[in-house]
Amino acid sequence: MAENRPTPPEVDRVAASRAAVAARRARARVKAEVASGERTALEVLAAAIADPIGVEGRLRVTELLVSIPAIGVTKMQRIIHRLEISPSKRLGGLGRHQRDRLRDFLSERTTRRHVSDSKLIVLAGPTAVGKGTVAGYIRENYPDVLLSVSATTRAPRPGETEGISYYFVSDDEFDRMVEAGELLEWAKVHNAYRYGTPRSPVDAAISAGNSVLLEIDLQGARAVRRAMPEARLVFLLPPTWDELVRRLIGRGTEDAAEQARRLETAKLELAAQGEFDYRVINHDVAEAAREVVDLMEIRAASSMS
Repeated sequence: MAENRPTPPEVDRVAASRAAVAARRARARVKAEVASGERTALEVLAAAIADPIGVEGRLRVTELLVSIPAIGVTKMQRIIHRLEISPSKRLGGLGRHQRDRLRDFLSERTTRRHVSDSKLIVLAGPTAVGKGTVAGYIRENYPDVLLSVSATTRAPRPGETEGISYYFVSDDEFDRMVEAGELLEWAKVHNAYRYGTPRSPVDAAISAGNSVLLEIDLQGARAVRRAMPEARLVFLLPPTWDELVRRLIGRGTEDAAEQARRLETAKLELAAQGEFDYRVINHDVAEAAREVVDLMEIRAASSMS
């Protein structure tokens, strides 16, 4: 026969409920402080180590990680797997080795991160990685981000729109833009067509304090870094090489010879990822977009209402 447990007095239940609400609010404040940059994740970890049962100590590792700009749920899951930390672990309950691995990860990230007020983000990556798809998602879901529209000499692909996808221009018009200094950067991509970023919309947006996203190729990213060192460069990676091959072949916009040439170029492009400030893996378009936009400290339109 099951033992009947005594029911706590009503006053105890009310007090416990209030304490739980206060604890949740306190943890929410800590996460907000990390997200805004008021506190670093390393400072929160140090506080948790000093007081394992305090507010910081009761914070889950997963909660701390997703509070850090540019770390979303998908990326957080990969991080805790790599650090060999259970999703249920709280900061105050970490073992010594787990604590050391987390501290090393946070220290490396802090060292690598640029201290910059720039809201110019450059998104680049290998062919078929999904740069355009991620940029398109950002355009539709983050209206506070100005997505720079590039000019190109190639013909439109199915579904692309003039002035939204690209400015499709002739070789003569592109020559004129180059001569007039109207392009922030330009390059010939895949030994075929030229692409460039019109300078005036970018300059105007930055002068007004707005955020700008440039979705460009590797050569263009290097040119922007030379022209505007304060820009943050983000390299978009495929989950695997096989997935990149599948995406390129699956879109069916190039013949077999062109596909083979682009894959060879992609190998060289992937080798350049170390030149970039941040790397984002495009497992999921929405998640990758969130990680990119988090670098601008902007939230989706749905979360601002």
